[in-house]
Amino acid sequence: MTLLSILINPPIKAILSTFLKVDSSEVASIPMEGPLIIATNHINSLDAPVGFSHLHPRPLTAFVKTETWDNLFFKFLFTAWDAIPIKRGEVDFTAFRLAEEALAQKKIVIVAPEGTRSKHGRLNQGYPGIALLAIRSGAPILPVVFYGNENIKGLRLGKRTDMVIKVGKPFKIELNGRALDRENRLQMTNEIMYEIARILPEGNRGVYSDITKSKNEFLVPVEF
Repeated sequence: MTLLSILINPPIKAILSTFLKVDSSEVASIPMEGPLIIATNHINSLDAPVGFSHLHPRPLTAFVKTETWDNLFFKFLFTAWDAIPIKRGEVDFTAFRLAEEALAQKKIVIVAPEGTRSKHGRLNQGYPGIALLAIRSGAPILPVVFYGNENIKGLRLGKRTDMVIKVGKPFKIELNGRALDRENRLQMTNEIMYEIARILPEGNRGVYSDITKSKNEFLVPVEF
């Protein structure tokens, strides 16, 4: 955690509270440090400021698209939050290495397996980077979701939009002697995504709406 993030998180949280009514009661169950990977959904641009400010003072980092640094204001924010720039549409080994280093330093790394904002609040297909990071680092994964901010329709004086932060159960990935091939990486990713879906309202589960289809071949529950 940077000194700047310590200074900016409380006022950002206060500003957000003027137009969002955030239920963050379950945040207390998130450990105060890592190594830990938070697997989350990604709805819109409010996810990051709500997440970083409401999980304060935990040492956090997250993957953020490199284009974000083209905007001076967002460059300031995400540099203060110690975010990891990632190039979309390719395997970014530098970003992956920085995430591994962050976990080795007992930080919490936030990963949105969808890779981009849904905007409508429903889950899209996940990508397997999170599974590879968990296997290489040995870090547990904790599902944490945001919802409600998909309903925001602009800022209205005196009207706040309800938003919820929900926390699931932690787990690790175990290969159990199986190959790390494409098929198994996809299976691991789907298992992680179903754990994210499990703590979302039914209307937000998207392509993972039928959680009865979820299998558990690689995920092993853990306790903090």
